[in-house]
Amino acid sequence: MSAASNYLENALLDNYFGTGCYVALFSDTATDAGGTELASSNGYARQALTVASAASGAIANTVAITFTASGGAWSAALSFGIYDAITGGNLLAHGALSASRTAGDGDSISFAIGDLDISAA
Repeated sequence: MSAASNYLENALLDNYFGTGCYVALFSDTATDAGGTELASSNGYARQALTVASAASGAIANTVAITFTASGGAWSAALSFGIYDAITGGNLLAHGALSASRTAGDGDSISFAIGDLDISAA
């Protein structure tokens, strides 16, 4: 297949990630089929993803992503996924975290603005 144009890359990213996407955390290495999402117990829930319009075939979060403080310890998060629904839904993208993240009782896991990026290229 030929390479996609910059226009198409940006349009695809805007279409799929522009609104209504949620970040999930996995306790294993995610694959195209998904991963083992952290248990919904202890306060874990997917968090909304807010991005600006794609540029140069990439997007990044424009609002910090903060998972609610846990009501107990969570498994270590090793990777993440982007879904089109707050529960269930379709996995759109996934990636490894640069370092594992853990949350003990009362802790939260967060991503600063620009820390979570997706590239179409």
